Amino acid sequence: MPGPGSSFKPAALSVCERLASVALLLAVGPFVAGAGLVLSLLSGRSPLIAHRRVGWQGATLWMLKLRTMWEGRATGGPRSGWFASSWIEYVDDPSGPERKHPADRRVTSHFARFCRRHSIDELPQLWHVLRGQMSLVGPRPVTQSELDRYYGAVAWEILQVKPGLAGLWQVSGRNRLTYAERRDLDLQLVRGHSAKLYLQILLRTVPEIWRGSGSW
Repeated sequence: MPGPGSSFKPAALSVCERLASVALLLAVGPFVAGAGLVLSLLSGRSPLIAHRRVGWQGATLWMLKLRTMWEGRATGGPRSGWFASSWIEYVDDPSGPERKHPADRRVTSHFARFCRRHSIDELPQLWHVLRGQMSLVGPRPVTQSELDRYYGAVAWEILQVKPGLAGLWQVSGRNRLTYAERRDLDLQLVRGHSAKLYLQILLRTVPEIWRGSGSW
């Protein structure tokens, strides 16, 4: 996400991010697989979900996450709005992210809550970085409903930057913030993008994940 005058060039940054994603996937892959197995056994469902979001330049992004929410156990057939496959369930639920709550009854396991608090459920999105669909740093991808309701006239400006695994929103309060504050932070990130800001966000992300503050 470099800006004019930055020492990073977009093409070079993209290559570096893809290489970094390969290294990170190799490092965390066994841990993610283990966590996915535990969550699948707890939920009786597939270990992964892919939630429909709006990606770079308005393209559809089926964003991967470890499953940490479920209501009851799977009964063998897809429910309304859910399209089941063996490893991934594709979720087209535009209201999903807006329903999140610290005491959400869909998070029924302490292990699932731990994964959410420390962003372990987001690690599969390194696959999107490898494919060039996401960046390590950028605005978090939102649903079309969220984009229309909260971003309005600035939505297209936000979409000109690849969505990221980490961003100003995550290191500035995350779920404790309002959507208006989140939008303003996304705009600040997009309009003030630079190598310095990129590195600052990466460095701040690690302790934020460790603390797990503002995440549920």
